[in-house]
Amino acid sequence: MFILQSEFEFDAAHRLIGHKGKCARLHGHRWRVIVQIKSVQLKAEGADRDMVIDFADLRQDLKELENMFDHKVIEEGKVFQVNDTTVIVPFRPTAERLAQFIYKRIEEKGYQVHEVKVFETPKNAVAYME
Repeated sequence: MFILQSEFEFDAAHRLIGHKGKCARLHGHRWRVIVQIKSVQLKAEGADRDMVIDFADLRQDLKELENMFDHKVIEEGKVFQVNDTTVIVPFRPTAERLAQFIYKRIEEKGYQVHEVKVFETPKNAVAYME
């Protein structure tokens, strides 16, 4: 099996309403996201022959996610919304749920996702896979 990996980073704030620690207050992170795409075979023909996918195509799709979150406040709400300052997600914005959300968004673009890892700090990360 082939595992292709790419990553992106964004700066964003969040808070965990109801949390007993400091994370209940609004605070920011330099989030780092590592995405792994899997394939049991390489493309047989065309410009992407002998590749899983072109890294440039994956990077373009990851850039959309980076831009969605970068320099925003990630807030919990009823429905998913994005505006100039806020990303409202229908879940508590923990690293775990963000990893799952990013996994699903990439999968919706047609990729065979192996794993998404989200670093909330340089030493603390969560991985999501199905």
